[in-house]
Amino acid sequence: MTSTRFTGAAFTDDREREALAKIARARATALRAPHFRDEFITMAHGAGGKATASLVGGLIAPAFASAALAALDDAALVDVGDVRLAITTDSFVVKPLRFPGGSIGDLAVNGTVNDLAMVGARPLALTLSFVLEEGVASDVLRAEVDAIAGAARVAGVEIVAGDTKVVERGHADGMYVCTTGIGRWDSRAQLSPTGLRPGDRVLVSGSIGEHGMAIMLARREFELDSEIVSDTRSLWPAADALLELGAELHCMRDATRGGVATVLNELAVASSVTVVVDEARVPIQPAVVGACELLGIDPMYVANEGKFVAVVAPQAADRAIDLLRGITGCESAAIIGDVTADPTGMVLVNTSFGGRRVMDLLVGDPLPRIC
Repeated sequence: MTSTRFTGAAFTDDREREALAKIARARATALRAPHFRDEFITMAHGAGGKATASLVGGLIAPAFASAALAALDDAALVDVGDVRLAITTDSFVVKPLRFPGGSIGDLAVNGTVNDLAMVGARPLALTLSFVLEEGVASDVLRAEVDAIAGAARVAGVEIVAGDTKVVERGHADGMYVCTTGIGRWDSRAQLSPTGLRPGDRVLVSGSIGEHGMAIMLARREFELDSEIVSDTRSLWPAADALLELGAELHCMRDATRGGVATVLNELAVASSVTVVVDEARVPIQPAVVGACELLGIDPMYVANEGKFVAVVAPQAADRAIDLLRGITGCESAAIIGDVTADPTGMVLVNTSFGGRRVMDLLVGDPLPRIC
């Protein structure tokens, strides 16, 4: 990960400000109009950082250009007669299939309904496809079918269609799960990744990093023993609560692949603003802090499956926190930063030791792969 440091709570002189502005201009140009020139696909293209932005923005999105796709939001809004629907699709690959707090089955349901919730849509129905590896135990498949059914009941959605494919032994990590979700857009939602305004407050719905660290530790690749449990859950109840803010709620994004850092960078670029985060205000469980420190990982880049970032008007921030803390799983919701008018498209972090650094997108794939 890249981390450019600037001392002090503000830029110390004109040369420092000019240097940062130059970096910002070059970075914004690359991220807003990325080019895909790589000869081969690497694991970095799936990590949610700059390589992913290049693949999606430089190759895939231009080939399928449409007004709905151009927003590159968590789900697309499509009008069908008088009804506005949200549609999203996802694929789930995780190893191990089961981990503390969840499994690939409930992850598939929650990840899909959360993308609908983040654009202000009540989840209604899912389609489901299994890609099964030859030799996977029937009991393993049965457990994931039960997990999907249970998560769907909790999330209030129906599984309405699906497909099953079987591939040769050794070609699917046991199973992959692919989904499509449909939701009904809520008219209270006035959300956009380009909707951040100077003075806005940045919130997270709870403590971060639990999902990614739970999976990493479940692989037994590290000599660590910690009781970290994935936060996988449906975010619709929390999103529904925040929609009470109406036009004062400007944006929501679930902080999955690439973590909170990636979400904030994407929003800063889309809105041509600067996001300033106070490191000390970011809620993180002590066990996650300890594991990240031992592994040399910044928790801001670690994936979550039950937490999201929200940006609200300044006068609505305290009420937003009150609304979130009344929802299960959001008890530690916090205001972690502000939006400023500087058009850098960057995220700056006020560190706990009094400095300031740039929190950029991931350049490669430095984290152990978790999905």
